[in-house]
Amino acid sequence: MGGKLAKALSDREGGLVYDTRSLKVGEYLTEWLSRSLKGTVRASTCERHEINIRVHIGPPLGRIKLKNLTPAHVHRLLSEKLDAGLAPATVRKIHPTLHKALSQAVSDGLIPRNAADVKAPRPAPKEMRPLSEVEARVFLEFARTSGDRFEALYVLAISTGLRRGELLGLRWDDVDLERGTLRVGRSLVREGGRHTVGETKTRRGRRQVNLTPRTVSVLKSHRKRQLEERVRLSGLYEDQDLVFATSTGAIVSPENLVKRSFKPLLKRAGLPEIRFHDLRHTCATILLGRSVHPKLVQELLGHATVAMTLDTYSHYLPSMGDQAGGAMGEALG
Repeated sequence: MGGKLAKALSDREGGLVYDTRSLKVGEYLTEWLSRSLKGTVRASTCERHEINIRVHIGPPLGRIKLKNLTPAHVHRLLSEKLDAGLAPATVRKIHPTLHKALSQAVSDGLIPRNAADVKAPRPAPKEMRPLSEVEARVFLEFARTSGDRFEALYVLAISTGLRRGELLGLRWDDVDLERGTLRVGRSLVREGGRHTVGETKTRRGRRQVNLTPRTVSVLKSHRKRQLEERVRLSGLYEDQDLVFATSTGAIVSPENLVKRSFKPLLKRAGLPEIRFHDLRHTCATILLGRSVHPKLVQELLGHATVAMTLDTYSHYLPSMGDQAGGAMGEALG
């Protein structure tokens, strides 16, 4: 098929009018993936678009002629995916793939408008369940007394709010234990069915974080154990300079971390079964609950705006209204 679209574009650029009446959506999307997308985005992003097209978009829309595709087709696609039980958040990831591809078709002059200019279904936000201060202390104490190899990871997760991928992508080169700081600039990405370490996507995601004395101490102990492990395994250790690695130095599978360490630790500590991401929420709610300025929390978490921080966590701060009333009362007497 590549020839059809290539000829269409070549003829258009040469000032010729090419008849695109026979060009089908599936043919166009296949060509778009190889011609316009590859090399311009992360491999993991390209892989996600490819899966969306192959699994979700191609089967129902692929045989429709590109010029005949309408917003009604796109609406029906998204609605049918929801009706089939697909999570709203997943459906919302399908929509941008189609929109991006059709935007290119509009730019290339193949169609007059983007049929995916429709409102995608909004996913219901997942209910967060942060740990209280007491629960967080209990959790970390169980991690310490049980000798969990990821104790330092949990201390870092709760004290800094780093995402799971950011934690597992950290390298010792990013950490300055003397100054008590670390640089967040990498994260795990999934490429070709396996995890690799890649650059953080956004500018806000790249940030410097100050560490508490306890975090520095735990990281020093963790580093010492890791060096001993490396010496003990000698030639079997695959040193990638990762702060958190398997016993042989390889990248830790996020799924294995949750299944083999995080969930069992919660159970032993008698704590509710929360998501790993709730440790990030725990960091934010503890700091905001202790009246740390939201702007500082935003910068620590790497949120795009302080409004995002407040929108996410304001309902966990029931005392804010009382504080505002008390402050006004004091001001006016």
